[in-house]
Amino acid sequence: MDPIYVTGHRNPDTDSIVAAMAYAALRNAVGDREYEAACLGRVSDETQMVLDRFGFQPPKRITDMYTQVRDLDFDTPPFLSPAVTVDRGWFLLQEYRSVHAIPVVNEDGTLFGLLSRDDVANYHMSMVDGGNLDAVPLFNLLSVLDGKILNEAGELTDTVAGEVIIALPQSRESLLNFRQNSIVICGDQPEMIKKALEANVSCVIVCQAELQAELREMETKTCIIATPHDAYRAARLLFLSTPVGRICRITEPISFHLENRVDEVREQVLKYRYPCYPILDEKEKVVGVLTRYHLLRPRRKRVVLVDHNEASQSVPGLEEAEILEIIDHHRLADIQTNNPIYVRNEPVGSTNTIIASMFQDKGILPSEKMAGMMAAAILSDTVMFKSPTCTPQDVRAAERMARIANISLEELGRDIFTSALENRTAEELLYADYKEFHIAGHDFAVAQVTCVDSPKMLERKDEFLPLMKNLQKTRGFSVVILMLTDVLKEGTQVIYAGDEETVRQAFGAEPKGNAVFLPHIMSRKKQIVPMLSALWG
Repeated sequence: MDPIYVTGHRNPDTDSIVAAMAYAALRNAVGDREYEAACLGRVSDETQMVLDRFGFQPPKRITDMYTQVRDLDFDTPPFLSPAVTVDRGWFLLQEYRSVHAIPVVNEDGTLFGLLSRDDVANYHMSMVDGGNLDAVPLFNLLSVLDGKILNEAGELTDTVAGEVIIALPQSRESLLNFRQNSIVICGDQPEMIKKALEANVSCVIVCQAELQAELREMETKTCIIATPHDAYRAARLLFLSTPVGRICRITEPISFHLENRVDEVREQVLKYRYPCYPILDEKEKVVGVLTRYHLLRPRRKRVVLVDHNEASQSVPGLEEAEILEIIDHHRLADIQTNNPIYVRNEPVGSTNTIIASMFQDKGILPSEKMAGMMAAAILSDTVMFKSPTCTPQDVRAAERMARIANISLEELGRDIFTSALENRTAEELLYADYKEFHIAGHDFAVAQVTCVDSPKMLERKDEFLPLMKNLQKTRGFSVVILMLTDVLKEGTQVIYAGDEETVRQAFGAEPKGNAVFLPHIMSRKKQIVPMLSALWG
């Protein structure tokens, strides 16, 4: 079963990462074992500290949700060695009738070529006018003829080649002058066989007959093979002993890799119009074959969105995925689905508050470590309960999780917000908790750094501003805002790049030097973004 990814937003914060892990754990605990937590970006130092404290590894990082070749129900027929007989190849083509061609692979599993029914048919037709068998391994010959070696010379033979002759009755004396480069097919014809052995032909195939001891022991270089098939069938089977590596298509076969996007593959298929295409993995080994039919109904990746419901904040390629659920505490945005889905959106300060209540609804108690991590996420997102987004429900959920984990919320909050921010570059801080928005025709970005000493962080303004101005210019944003939210001061120092008048009117404060302090402003979601929305209508 393909995984169902549970993922938060890009540039994930602690609430986003922990929400994905907690919800996946909840669903797996009730028997839905395919849920897997994932993240879309670098795990912040704060989040890593929380993960380390409670003994968790970061979730799997994914880069997109585009439908790939690996999501298709492509064919996986048996693969052939180039040394396998045409007879064996034809047998598999008949057994797997829905497969247009069977991959021929080297010993290491890499692609050698493709064997199709057309290749076998063309080879058969080329044998109609000719009658010469190119050198084939003796083992191949014995395999297709169900043959048995009858003499010592046969034990010393490795390959068989020559003009194929079905010997007529020995009254036709003209046929008794065999050339050495001949393969003679006969029945119970001792004199004919003797002449062939004396001529040292390449091979004598005795059909449905016993061979006298004196002929088996005769001094000769000729390989003698007995077969239970009649002469007509033996002659046909001879040519099926040819290795498939000689007749399969090996001239630049178009192939695809598991990670190739389906929309790109579709363009190539329309361009070349081959019946089928080999599929390779990351080590260039063949894993299957693809036809146009497989492109009609690809399996879409499945995803649950937590802590966001806005396309610009979600995984690239989301439009090609199947969204199963949304669990969030932000405003409803622009994500659309093809089918009705489960949505749980509550006006609380943390997504983990919602998930904590879902554990309660299911009658399941999270583990001590998971509960501790969920308490940390609630503290982080509500800024130790001082954010205006914080509700009594957040406080109760955090306290309950803390009791389960047997930890102190005060100690945990202090550890979270006294992380060594000074050791991180300005770019790392800017993008650690960064989100983009589109409201009333305006594109803008708001980043947030939560700290306990905003004046010290403000000293790095000259590091932040060039990055923000470049971002505003290259992305065409109306404004780029960095919130330095101070837990102790219960306010936010705003650094901005963009129109000063926009900042003045939106926040009702007088900016100076691309910065302004906003008392009692703690939330991007509930204060900064609504203020800009109100300004732009």
